[in-house]
Amino acid sequence: MASSASVSASPIPTPADDADTRGDVRDGGAPAAKETTQSNTGRPKRVTTHELSTSLRIASARLARRLRAEKPDGDLSDGQYSVLAFVCREGAQTLGALSAYERVTPPSMNRTVNKLEAAGYVVRQGSADDGRKVLFVPTDAGRELVRETRRRRDAWLDRRIAKLPTETRALLAQASDVIRELADS
Repeated sequence: MASSASVSASPIPTPADDADTRGDVRDGGAPAAKETTQSNTGRPKRVTTHELSTSLRIASARLARRLRAEKPDGDLSDGQYSVLAFVCREGAQTLGALSAYERVTPPSMNRTVNKLEAAGYVVRQGSADDGRKVLFVPTDAGRELVRETRRRRDAWLDRRIAKLPTETRALLAQASDVIRELADS
């Protein structure tokens, strides 16, 4: 995995590298691996896994925040959209299942689905299996909002990626696989 992130196979050591080749020490004294990346000057520089993880976390959070801004309904919170998208993708859900998915309390989820219902994006429906259960089902308006939001987000990202050089797009394709693997671990 680490080799796909490397830009140069033979990094040029800096004086700091010569003075300390151990890397960061953490996790009970185990040295952190060093990765090679390209500096702004075009000269390879060494980056610890801690520095790489920090940089990746910040970059992915900023990209996610920017993508979240691409939605047609500005009144819908990120949490509300997440619940709506989940219901559209997975089908009718109970309040408990939605609470578990979002890792929030049932009262908090109740407020979220109440707002989605008031906006006309979900409806409550009795379960055919158990009359005591209430399911939240997306409406046509809710499905359309999710489709339009995904379309806008994909279009925004597509326009930016299309402007990148071919080599950078290929690197992003590799990085996408690695990021997905990290997310699924």
